[in-house]
Amino acid sequence: MAGIGREERSGSIGRGVSRRWLDFMATGWREEEVDLSPVAQVKHLARRRALLSAVFPGDTLVIPTGNIHSRTFGAPYDFRAGSDFLWLTGDQDPDSVLVMHPTGMGHDAVLYVRPRSDSASGAQYLDMTHGEIWHGRRFSPGEKAVRLGIETRVLGELPGVLGRVASSDRLRVLRGYDRGIDGGLERGVLPVTAGNVARDGLLASVLSELRLVKDEWEIAQLQDAVDATVRGFEDVARRLRPDGVTAERFVDGVFAWRARVEGNGVGYSSVVAGGGRSTILHWSRNDGVVEPGQVLLLDMGVENVNGYTADVTRVLPVSGSFSVAQRDVYDIVYAARTAGLGVLAPGVAFVEVQEVCNRVLAEGLRGLGLLRGSVEEALDPSSLEYRRWSLHGFGHMLGLDVHDCGHSRPEFYGGGVLRENHVLTMEPGLYLQPHDDLVPAELRGVGVRIEDDVQVTASGARVLTEALPTQSHEVESWLAAQREAGPREPGTDDH
Repeated sequence: MAGIGREERSGSIGRGVSRRWLDFMATGWREEEVDLSPVAQVKHLARRRALLSAVFPGDTLVIPTGNIHSRTFGAPYDFRAGSDFLWLTGDQDPDSVLVMHPTGMGHDAVLYVRPRSDSASGAQYLDMTHGEIWHGRRFSPGEKAVRLGIETRVLGELPGVLGRVASSDRLRVLRGYDRGIDGGLERGVLPVTAGNVARDGLLASVLSELRLVKDEWEIAQLQDAVDATVRGFEDVARRLRPDGVTAERFVDGVFAWRARVEGNGVGYSSVVAGGGRSTILHWSRNDGVVEPGQVLLLDMGVENVNGYTADVTRVLPVSGSFSVAQRDVYDIVYAARTAGLGVLAPGVAFVEVQEVCNRVLAEGLRGLGLLRGSVEEALDPSSLEYRRWSLHGFGHMLGLDVHDCGHSRPEFYGGGVLRENHVLTMEPGLYLQPHDDLVPAELRGVGVRIEDDVQVTASGARVLTEALPTQSHEVESWLAAQREAGPREPGTDDH
């Protein structure tokens, strides 16, 4: 990438540049045409903001998208808009801030955005941080208003706006996203008291809770992300060697290729875990090798172009067939997954689904000879012996975040009940560590998680990931068919 010298570290190249060069650079630029078509979700945005407005009448609400962060000096991470902000505005650019100004009838929503960098002032080419020659053309505030269907003003007006309400007890700020806004809180420009922190925390919780039930457009986006993810799993299966060593990093890269071609990239760090690493729940170094005879646990998801992510896990027998021991563990997890799906329906408590999955896992562990006592003893809260081999819950919400709506209050999420058009994962698992002496030798190093993405419907559940098989014999047949089809290049040949 273009280098940064010492004179450029301030974010500007203006020092030491001649007036002649500046005058030359200020002229001769033709205006670039841009597509001002409304964003795909525009018809849903006003309704979403109205839902938020109804919860906080009379309050000023400040919801930033966030800033670009540095990976290393002079090399930024790719920007990802804050999910609450994205849900309310459809805007995926950094630094913007949504402010909902209270009115007698609700709120006026105003989006404060960074203006274009013009050539006359030199900002277009002198400002390395925001200049358009460095980073590409931005939409002007007026152009954004057309695309997003919202009143839009320049970001420079925001300090004055916030200053006028800083002392109000009717101000709520979504914290942790914008350095400037958080810095204002820390410096006392915006007050920080116990009451303010609680008010701001409630804003974060309500935003999560409003996003729990997906609208029809969101469900279509999640299906789109799932479909791309399925193709990514197929890509991996077609390149996985049955009789030789495959690097986990290679597998990671094959899926990332698909994710970047069809979406924004991966929705989270992919887990590519061969052999004993399949028992490590969040293995993401992906620096091992996959060998014949092992299982390969793949936990991966594509984030689509509108920010919605899939979250899918499958376990493949590298050689093409599960061993007896591997199949025994796999089939227990499959039974738990099937039992859990069978009880998903509106009005069912999250804890009930968890209990159903836990019982099947405990019964399976008993059958493998791992439990010291009965199933009931293993499930007893004072024991929870089964959790030695299954540490996590049955699933989580899914949407713009892989672990979506995480700021929801317990009564709306883990301590509440399912609602129609919740979208969540179903992902029971068993993990028999290689160094666990309580596990028979033939079972050590076998980790199995089967994760599907599921929409709660009026009468039950719809599995969005049904195109990827889950029964052990179906997985074997699918893997054989993918290998027979042979490798392909994402984006050129498949849909």
